[in-house]
Amino acid sequence: MKSIKAGELHAAVRDMILDANRVLGKDVYNAFETCMAQESTDSGKEVLRQLLENADLAAETGLALCQDTGVAIFFVEMGEDVRIEGGTLKDTLNAAMVEAYDKGYLRKSMCHPLTRKNTGDNTPSVIHTEIVAGDTLKIRYMAKGGGSENMSRCTMLTPAQGWQGIKDFVVKRMAEAGPNPCPPTIVGVGIGGTFDLAPTLAKEALFRRIDEVHPDPEIAAMEKELLDEINALGIGPMGLGGKTTCLAVKIAMHPCHIASLPLAVNVQCHSSRHKEVVF
Repeated sequence: MKSIKAGELHAAVRDMILDANRVLGKDVYNAFETCMAQESTDSGKEVLRQLLENADLAAETGLALCQDTGVAIFFVEMGEDVRIEGGTLKDTLNAAMVEAYDKGYLRKSMCHPLTRKNTGDNTPSVIHTEIVAGDTLKIRYMAKGGGSENMSRCTMLTPAQGWQGIKDFVVKRMAEAGPNPCPPTIVGVGIGGTFDLAPTLAKEALFRRIDEVHPDPEIAAMEKELLDEINALGIGPMGLGGKTTCLAVKIAMHPCHIASLPLAVNVQCHSSRHKEVVF
């Protein structure tokens, strides 16, 4: 049995959150550079240049990459032989998040869904927990902004609609989203499972590196086909036109009921902020 002190976990998660909100992932930064060299419009090139400049300034100054520091999302893989000493996992994650958002001057966005009264400290976090074998604790954090989350959708297709139905829904969704999710986007697609699982699959897919090719050749080909069709829409960086509407499409698939074909699209903006810590 591995014992992890709550204080050590708190400090690691706090620092991870601050780093994620200040330093753009190298895979995203590299994608901006590549797309800027290939972009067909002057406006598209300029937007990508400004995104690179913004990333450099955030890293230099310690200011947030984007003012919308979003909902704090955690995906946790907790080994069966792990215990948290001196606190609960949920309380420790929330306390670390509260300190990080205070210390980093990160915007607190969580509010009551009807009265719109702010909770004041960005709580509660959204925590997805999976119990796995072993004595390792892996925590992945994502700052999920409202503009991109609002463009996300879930539907229940009929099995007969198949891949063509999936493709039509995803591409139409991104066409309808237009400039709203601050393109260039990263698109997570959850296929299968159940009504509640498909959106979780789609969101978890956004943790994959932009330059990571899916190990299943069939799914890799599906991701490329969707990426090409979304970019053919011509929406471009920040909706000003161009070739770079989407940086990557990431698919996660799960078996489903014989009568169902759940499908979810979770959209991520250009400021893809996520990191992980492992104990």
